[in-house]
Amino acid sequence: MWDQITLLFKDYTFQIVALGTGFLGLLSGAIGTYATLKKESLLGDALSHSALPGIGIGFLIIQSKELTGLLIGATISGLIATAIIQLMSKKSSVKFDSALSLVLSSFFGLGLVIMTHIQGSPNAQQAGLDSFIFGQASAMLVRDVRLIAIIGTIIFLLVIVFWKEFKLFAFDSDFGRTLGFSGKFIEFLMSTMIVLTIILGLESVGVILVSALLIGPSVAARQWSNKLGVVLPLAGAIGFVSGISGTIISSIGNRIPTGPSIVVVLSIFVIFSLFFSPERGMIVKRSIHKKQQKNFMKQIKSLEKEHGK
Repeated sequence: MWDQITLLFKDYTFQIVALGTGFLGLLSGAIGTYATLKKESLLGDALSHSALPGIGIGFLIIQSKELTGLLIGATISGLIATAIIQLMSKKSSVKFDSALSLVLSSFFGLGLVIMTHIQGSPNAQQAGLDSFIFGQASAMLVRDVRLIAIIGTIIFLLVIVFWKEFKLFAFDSDFGRTLGFSGKFIEFLMSTMIVLTIILGLESVGVILVSALLIGPSVAARQWSNKLGVVLPLAGAIGFVSGISGTIISSIGNRIPTGPSIVVVLSIFVIFSLFFSPERGMIVKRSIHKKQQKNFMKQIKSLEKEHGK
């Protein structure tokens, strides 16, 4: 077993894929923390599905599976979906969750129509765009990893530069506006980072599962601390380990897809955190509840004895 893993780490293809999925998990975990704190976890799911028509339209324009061009189309489509969701939830009587559901289903339906049209064209076999729905990390190339690293570095620099502003608007956006900060600019910047992170994960994890990679690490990390300075890097670390571990499982197993493997590992982290975290874990809460019951019963018995006397 260990010899197989050692040989695996020496494989060049595995190194490329593991580096890409690991860095993607790191980025998704860190940026997904803001979406979780803003209680917009479903936004990642809506944006990932909304990117599908952008991928299809990008392919129709450039007529090749050039990742950069497809990701540009997906980014534009995701930003348009974000703008529509924000406009519907803030300027109309439609609630945020209803706007999410409507945009998700509409854009995903449009994307499937475009994909069906592409599959019927002579260039369908060269496209291979179905991989964006379920993910195909094994097709990741050095240039793809380089693109993830460059965009990820820019996003992390933005997090460092706007740390105080992001923290303020993640917890209390109304208070941030009273202090004179531009709410529209900060929200646009945060939404753009989330969209870019989702877009980068489409190739390896796919449209359907990328939202789990965005939200899962932050949910697990949130169980271990109440401080953003701890939760954000911890979420990134959980995403990083999940990405590499899922890639190892996929490489060792027989025809096991990488994206679902990453999500399964991530789910184990989440379940473990929900049960065993020292402050919020269900087991700890259960233990505290039992102790409180025992103390309460002792107090009742002592009062009964005093009253009986």
